[in-house]
Amino acid sequence: MAADEQRLRVAVLGAGLVGVDLADKIRQSEKLELALVAGRDRDSLGLLRAAEMGHPTTAGGIRAVVDAGPFDVVFDATNADSHAEHWAALRPIGTTLIDLTPTELGTVIVPGVNSHRSAAYRHVNLVSCGGQAAIPVLYAISKRCTPTYIEVVSTGASASAGRATRLNLDQYITTTSAAIRTFTGTRDVKVMVNLSPARPAPPFRVAMTVLAEGIRSAPVRTSIAAAAQAVCAYTPGFKVTSLVVGARRISVAVEVTASGGRLPRHAGSVDIINAAAVLLAEQSAAASRRRESHP
Repeated sequence: MAADEQRLRVAVLGAGLVGVDLADKIRQSEKLELALVAGRDRDSLGLLRAAEMGHPTTAGGIRAVVDAGPFDVVFDATNADSHAEHWAALRPIGTTLIDLTPTELGTVIVPGVNSHRSAAYRHVNLVSCGGQAAIPVLYAISKRCTPTYIEVVSTGASASAGRATRLNLDQYITTTSAAIRTFTGTRDVKVMVNLSPARPAPPFRVAMTVLAEGIRSAPVRTSIAAAAQAVCAYTPGFKVTSLVVGARRISVAVEVTASGGRLPRHAGSVDIINAAAVLLAEQSAAASRRRESHP
């Protein structure tokens, strides 16, 4: 079978900053074929940019995606309030839906933590950009101690937060908190978000504070370093910028800068969740090929 024939046929639903960058990342993939970018406003800048990149576009939203299908994977880069409707439309036709909006629907997947399970599910939830940055580190810490309290503060540039992001801040906090509880087993979790109007625009930063008993510094540091290395494999701009490990408290901060593509460097929040989405779709493509080779 030719390489092009093995590619998964995919669509992006949403033509904001996230959707356009997602289209750019998919274009660079050897395992995915972007067949449609769907928005709602025919004159939106996002749809115009997608068309300039050479991708088929439509202003028909989810209905146009269903009519143009079938697709192997659809990426939902719209908003949390619309996601349930999108899943209801795609579920009966067998499409895998990767959710980049902060809902609590679908199976939560974070690369490097449980992404080996992603191909088994047709409704995948990527939590949030802050969740994708924080959870690999917090999960690694929870394997070395038992946290009693976790606090996560995400700071992003206002310029990288579109209308949908601003409308979904409450869902962002709720969904990220729930995912952190699930992956760490910690009941007491607090998540906060700051949008900074500073100029020059700051990079995406996530500061984490973990309270726990019996913390051992060397194992914690080793686990955090391994988690960071795993994230860097698909998001090269991810790095740990500070780490303090005490007997009862761990303070760690990470920073994500967008590298390559059309994103400005400060849009690390977009970069990390889109990179995770493409990685999971590519893993789904690899799983499909294995099934075809071993029926």
